[in-house]
Amino acid sequence: MSGNAVLEGVLERITYANEENGYTVARVDTGRGGGELLTVVGSLLGAQVGESLRMTGRWGSHPQYGRQFTVENYTTVLPATVQGIRRYLGSGLIKGIGPKTAERIVDHFGLETLDVIEAEPKRLIEVPGLGPKRTALIAAAWEEQKAIKEVMVFLQGVEVSTSIAVRIYKKYGDASISVVKNQPYRLAAEVWGIGFLTADRIARAVGIPPDSPERVKAGLQYALSQATDAGHCYLPEERLIADAVKLLQVDTGLVIDCLGELAADPEGVVREAVPDPEHPDGTVTAVYLVPFHRAELSLAGQVRRLLRAEEDRLAAFQGVDWERALGWLAQRTGAELAPEQRDAVRLALTERVAVLTGGPGCGKSFTVRSVVELARAKRAKVVLAAPTGRAAKRLAELTGAEASTVHRLLELKPGGDAAYDRDRPLDADLVVVDEASMLDLLLANKLVKAVAPGAHLLLVGDVDQLPSVGAGEVLRDLLAEGGPVPAVRLTRIFRQAQQSGVVTNAHRINAGMPPVTQGLADFFLFVEDDTEEAGKLAVDVAARRVPARFGLDARRDVQVLTPMHRGPAGAGVLNGLLQQAVTPARPGLPEKRFGGRVFRVGDKVTQIRNNYEKGANGVFNGTVGVVTGLDADEQRLTVVTDEDEEVGYDFSELDELAHAYAVTIHRSQGSEYPCVVVPVTMSAWMMLQRNLLYTAVTRAKKLVVLVGSRRALGQAVRSVSAGRRCTALDARLAGRLESLAEPRP
Repeated sequence: MSGNAVLEGVLERITYANEENGYTVARVDTGRGGGELLTVVGSLLGAQVGESLRMTGRWGSHPQYGRQFTVENYTTVLPATVQGIRRYLGSGLIKGIGPKTAERIVDHFGLETLDVIEAEPKRLIEVPGLGPKRTALIAAAWEEQKAIKEVMVFLQGVEVSTSIAVRIYKKYGDASISVVKNQPYRLAAEVWGIGFLTADRIARAVGIPPDSPERVKAGLQYALSQATDAGHCYLPEERLIADAVKLLQVDTGLVIDCLGELAADPEGVVREAVPDPEHPDGTVTAVYLVPFHRAELSLAGQVRRLLRAEEDRLAAFQGVDWERALGWLAQRTGAELAPEQRDAVRLALTERVAVLTGGPGCGKSFTVRSVVELARAKRAKVVLAAPTGRAAKRLAELTGAEASTVHRLLELKPGGDAAYDRDRPLDADLVVVDEASMLDLLLANKLVKAVAPGAHLLLVGDVDQLPSVGAGEVLRDLLAEGGPVPAVRLTRIFRQAQQSGVVTNAHRINAGMPPVTQGLADFFLFVEDDTEEAGKLAVDVAARRVPARFGLDARRDVQVLTPMHRGPAGAGVLNGLLQQAVTPARPGLPEKRFGGRVFRVGDKVTQIRNNYEKGANGVFNGTVGVVTGLDADEQRLTVVTDEDEEVGYDFSELDELAHAYAVTIHRSQGSEYPCVVVPVTMSAWMMLQRNLLYTAVTRAKKLVVLVGSRRALGQAVRSVSAGRRCTALDARLAGRLESLAEPRP
């Protein structure tokens, strides 16, 4: 039933908001005196605290909260009383006006305040303490607010959330409404946070027919980009067509025609026959998004080019007396290298590209340190990098030399172009990259392009960990049988590492044996079969028990890692509980609610998209930091990242941040924590795989606590992830693609 009751009131506070569907529970002041607040529920997307709302809907009652109003629609009305105007302006709606400034402005202009800001903003200079600069700022913010409101009203008709409406406005400005009406599928490609499904909903609302070629092409590209999000570099043509038919609910013939059009468009997609041993023909027609095809071709070409380079920037090692060199090294480091470590050191210093892999406790770090020591002894220029800030810090501590993230090393610019590439290579004789299992296709390509011909590249990583978050399985492809890249796999666990339960259990899990969970000082299992209870127990262990017993700091030293984002033991729910335990609300502690989340000073947060505009060289997906400041007047939140960089966020950008008290195991790659707490529950059984559990356990330096059921743990140890990612990098490296005929048109 559609309501016809009308309610007017000032939005006082939002008590709950679901970011995904906009369902909101809020309290409004209807001005009936006595300061009583009324509960309203429903979709209030875009309404800001302090605004006066005219809501239509229906009255009802709730067993616990009494009388309440269910909102079906609302419009904002400008407040009509001095008190309302003061609250409206002071609510943080307009940048540059906080509560104190609002009071001064309203004291000066009274009921005319909003008319003055609207029609004669220059008069704001009459207000004591407002200079021309702030006056201009406020006028501009008001204009922008008005323009955004207009876009909002239009977009609310097609059910788009505020934060996305703000982003559409920032991207297209005054052209927003026209883009949304005439080319809605552009949004999916150009605005972060809008996927095909949102764009499709908008397109339907503005009357674009379901079988329009624009829609089908956008759907095909969306299906491919979903596949790259899942780690694939391409999709087999048959699978792509089937996915698109299911997604779009249109005829197969139409999808095939539109795929043909995309393949003919240089910026569309690329089709190419690639080897596939599982296919009856031995090949499959692969369909790539253009950037991934370019990157795969380029990466394979660059690796082969480096391997074949004429010159050698470490030529001194070609004729070296290895016994003497390694003897000198043992004196310097105080330890002998094991035979397989010696092979790795020689390989790195004599081959132009080499890979070193192995599990924890097998001496990868010591081997890397040895390579760096020897190279430096010959006055070589050594450059060290890792995909994350934490991994780079660790590499620097280990070698005593400077290390940076790959992004910073290449000086990535807005748009993702690097300052260093084939035309301007890095000035380095040896480039060492640690945690190389995290390198995805696009980043690996940028990195290898920047290595000068004749320089050596050493990639170090654990190939049994989860593959990169981004598309590709670069480390595995480089290690593939029959490939051109020389590699050493360290397998021997060193004696001191054998005393560590974390290390021995990591190797047990990797070999398909259940971990030992009794009698160890650094590896525990708390059994709890119920998923929700296991989630709560994990929080209690991380926030209270581990800090109390081991003297670790709950925020800095303990990390909860979960297989999934959703569900009662998923990162989303656990972050809420951990925040309450570690950084609870306190009087005088500033906080900002955004969508369904509350940000407070002291919160542990993580960036969830690559943003090249922030910080010195961009802030990247997975960067972790702590909220150190929150300014309501300037509407800015300040985060200090684990690379010790201070980064500011406008309140409208807070959907780029998520809490990081709990993160998914995928997001924890390349990071190390003194202690990890891992819920392992049957509700995550789809995700429970050996490499996932192995990755979680190997993140811990000192202590692992598993919380959950023995059955789920057994499932994780037994399940080897079946699906390989779709990539043809190994075939390109081995030269197996040149022999295939041109693909059929």
